Amino acid sequence: MDFQRVLESIKHSFSHGLGLPIAILALLAMVVVPLPPFLLDVFFTFNIALSLVVLFVTLYSKRPLDFAIFPTVILLTTLFRLSLNIASTRLILLDGQNGPGAAGHVIESFGEFVIGGNFAVGLVVFAILVVINFVVITKGAGRVAEVSARFTLDSMPGKQMAIDADLNAGLITQEEAQERRIEITSEANFYGSMDGASKFVRGDAIAGLIILFINLIGGFSIGMGQHDMTFSNAIQVYTILSLGDGLVAQIPSLLLSTATAIIVTRVSGDKRDMSQQVRSQMLANPKALGMTAGIVGVFGLIPGMPNVAFLSFSAICAAGAYYISKKAANTPDVEEVLLDDSETTAPAESELTWDDMESVDILGLEVGYRLISMVDQFQNGQLLERVKGVRRKVSQELGFLVPPVHIRDNLDLKPNQYKIMLLGVSSGMGEVYPDKELAINPGQVFGEVKGQATKDPTFGLDAVWISPIDREQAQALGYTVVDASTVVATHISQVVQDYASELLGYDETQKLLDKLKENSPKLVDELIPERLPLAGVVKVLQNLLVEKVSIKDLRSIIESLTEAAGKTQEPSELTIYVRAALGRAIVQELVGPDEELKVITLEPTLEQLLLQASQGTADGQLAIEPTLAERLHSTLKEESQKIEMDGSSAILLVAPQVRAQLARLFRFSLPALHILAYSEIPENRQISVVASVGQDS
Repeated sequence: MDFQRVLESIKHSFSHGLGLPIAILALLAMVVVPLPPFLLDVFFTFNIALSLVVLFVTLYSKRPLDFAIFPTVILLTTLFRLSLNIASTRLILLDGQNGPGAAGHVIESFGEFVIGGNFAVGLVVFAILVVINFVVITKGAGRVAEVSARFTLDSMPGKQMAIDADLNAGLITQEEAQERRIEITSEANFYGSMDGASKFVRGDAIAGLIILFINLIGGFSIGMGQHDMTFSNAIQVYTILSLGDGLVAQIPSLLLSTATAIIVTRVSGDKRDMSQQVRSQMLANPKALGMTAGIVGVFGLIPGMPNVAFLSFSAICAAGAYYISKKAANTPDVEEVLLDDSETTAPAESELTWDDMESVDILGLEVGYRLISMVDQFQNGQLLERVKGVRRKVSQELGFLVPPVHIRDNLDLKPNQYKIMLLGVSSGMGEVYPDKELAINPGQVFGEVKGQATKDPTFGLDAVWISPIDREQAQALGYTVVDASTVVATHISQVVQDYASELLGYDETQKLLDKLKENSPKLVDELIPERLPLAGVVKVLQNLLVEKVSIKDLRSIIESLTEAAGKTQEPSELTIYVRAALGRAIVQELVGPDEELKVITLEPTLEQLLLQASQGTADGQLAIEPTLAERLHSTLKEESQKIEMDGSSAILLVAPQVRAQLARLFRFSLPALHILAYSEIPENRQISVVASVGQDS
């Protein structure tokens, strides 16, 4: 009953967060409080068991962050081991004259096992063990931890930019991006801690060697000087005790050093434990085992060699190579990938019907034959998942469901080329390499990276195709590194946003209205078809999408159309009313929560001239002189660049009657310039005029 009560109290202490502080205080108490030999045996046995647990946890961890508390574990186990060394040294020096069992049976057994009747051999074996631990494992692990910490910290900005790029491309959600940012921070903290924790292991190895000499020299002096022991008796007793104490401490130290080396040399991106990695990487190619079997077999045929041993291992390697090659031969190869779920096996030839006439895909992607692996899930292709992510994100941003992307191969393209098709017309093209990654220069990098220079197919930025092993180096230099699937998915995302108005048709608009009608039936019935036909609604929505305005707030759009439909049926004029209703969202998208709005305006004389030029002309046209248009373009370009250098969005504020015409005039020549009407600015926004453009500017 008393033992059960003790267990309950220990469980209660750990559940309330008191267990670890109590354990640390107990470790510190072991330094000053004498321990009986029995407890010393228990603690030494526990120390060995704990070291084995830590080693096996590192072996079965799928990535270093799965054992993120490892640096703290190293500190605590090192402190525990040193406390045991102090407690055992006290017993060796105080009671060593009583024989080899003075410090417990564990130390006695380890000492006699190592010595084996020969003190010189025992010292040599212990010295070799210390050299292996200190010079080979500990030193190497410390160097790897130091380099890993440095490269991890240097590559953090590049990794953060890569996460932002994936988020903007729709490949990941906001929650996934937050998780990846936390993981990057945790990884940097882990390797930084491991750099310091490796010094604990190194210091522990040095301390074990010093404690051995203290026990030997101190034991000889005390045994012969205070207890009148003979020289031979003192050597026998204190050598067994010193070597036993040193060995029982060095074995757990060696296990922890090995665990440290394993965890800092693990590849972070591989989500398999070490046994799975060895099986998939070292035993995947039968040629390696076959060559080994042949060479070992040749050694086995040489006279004087241990023929049985060499020929046995040669046979084992040959059998392994045969088994792996046989298993690979039985695995079916993917000869052809079905890229479009809508395509089925062609039936037997029959009469031509209307069903045989193929319709044009609204949105499609054609790839060269070397890019088929990117969409083949049997070859770990990621493109299909990336495209799904892009479609989901862009649909949420635009406010309507983007049609699915039909992917098919095209032998007319270059092997690494792809083409984005919109309604059967090529709307984007690029070239990617599945076995490489694209390092994009975002504008400021701190060096060059080796690779094939190119241009980012989406935005035209300078970029370099690099090997995946150079990814961390490129990120450390400031490059944004993405894989080939992300490049294609980002390009698709940009094309969809540029041509969103062509993807929205009558059917899509009707589905949006049906969805709105579920919650606001009266609103939809009031507008269509009483006040405005469906065609008018489609045209207004398309006008908004052309100017990159989201139609997510369909309720506000329909309400403003209902109010304005009694005044006009012209889609361009209706768009003016709708943009005014969406003004708060439009401005929020451009400048965020800042109340002050920095804008460029037109002088009254020039604005009056443009108003006169827009009257009586076709929709979207301005009847102005080419020289005036050229001067206006150069001036607006210069002023907008000044605003962008200050980190603000360039906004031109004009009268509502000419806003659409000016937006169409400068849409492609000045893509960074946002043209808003006075009616679109919310009342709570403060306007700051930074430049005024005149007719003679």
